[in-house]
Amino acid sequence: MKVTLERTDLLKSLTHVHRVVERRNTIPILSNVLLRCEAGELLLKATDLDLEISERVAAHVEQPGATTVPAHMIYDIVRKLPEGAQVALETSSDNATLEIRAGRSRFALQMLPEADFPDITAGDFTHGFSLSARELRGIIDATQFAISTEETRYYLNGIYLHSVTSEEGDRLRGVATDGHRLARAEVPAPSGAMGMPGVIVPRKTVGEIQKLLEDPDADTRVEISETKIRITTGDVVLTSKLIDGTFPDYGRVIPQHNDKEMLVDRDEFKAAVDRVSTISSERGRAVKLAMSEGRMILTVVNPDSGSATEELAIDYDADPLEIGFNSRYLLEITGQLRGDTASFRFADSGAPTLVQDKGTTDTLYVLMPMRV
Repeated sequence: MKVTLERTDLLKSLTHVHRVVERRNTIPILSNVLLRCEAGELLLKATDLDLEISERVAAHVEQPGATTVPAHMIYDIVRKLPEGAQVALETSSDNATLEIRAGRSRFALQMLPEADFPDITAGDFTHGFSLSARELRGIIDATQFAISTEETRYYLNGIYLHSVTSEEGDRLRGVATDGHRLARAEVPAPSGAMGMPGVIVPRKTVGEIQKLLEDPDADTRVEISETKIRITTGDVVLTSKLIDGTFPDYGRVIPQHNDKEMLVDRDEFKAAVDRVSTISSERGRAVKLAMSEGRMILTVVNPDSGSATEELAIDYDADPLEIGFNSRYLLEITGQLRGDTASFRFADSGAPTLVQDKGTTDTLYVLMPMRV
């Protein structure tokens, strides 16, 4: 093969695909990126057997062909080449190395045959729909932080993507939980989304999708089967296996009768929690919220280092209430809110609390209390 293309275009594509490749691999071919050139374009593809990303980039093809070379190595080489350089890729006459030329720079990388490169994209996708990158990214951004990292509960190690019919109409919804907090975000269901199987998209895949959705206005195609998901945005195609498990009935966790509402300025509350939690221990992280009419007192007590309190003005006229939370979880949830005013709905000090932006139903968060 022999192909020439802009360093900027090649680097952008390598940036997308090389992230999939694990740095330590027991299977040599999985350390490599597939390069295939034909008909005016270069295809790049990388996989870890669970997730695959491919991208096509315009190129001047003198001799069609295909090979594989170490992904992180070629990425680092191209990254360090000067901006504006023309990069030539050519396989050697003995088909042992790929020569990379740009200006006065010359590199030769060991190759492995294209025939050894695995393909995970086989199979039919039963459901497909299109939505903007902004909408898909919105679901991911609002829920990703709540994905569980506990490998034994593997069915919580991703975002549960599914369609529902609610009071607001047909919705495409994403849910993540780790048992301590739950995040739910939704957008109006695009045409073709209703009736799709509920799928659990793995944490690593979620992170890669998030990075690929760079242009918020770009059209994004989502295709789903029982075992795989495929996302197409621009010239990039991401295909991933899904988590084979059953997501719990999260609806039972979302409180329906929390009648004590507290409204607070989101930024002031977040800053106050951040300040008082400076005192908290790494293990405990507990912050106590004591609410009475018109005011809240936040308290952190650490037997080893001291205590901290801060008072905030709030909109609250229910019975006085004291409740404790993990301060890190509080900060992560309030960090996801987009409005100026945060709404907290309580039942009592031992029941789950509902957190939302005031006046919106597109996102909601559930937080379990702590004993303090």
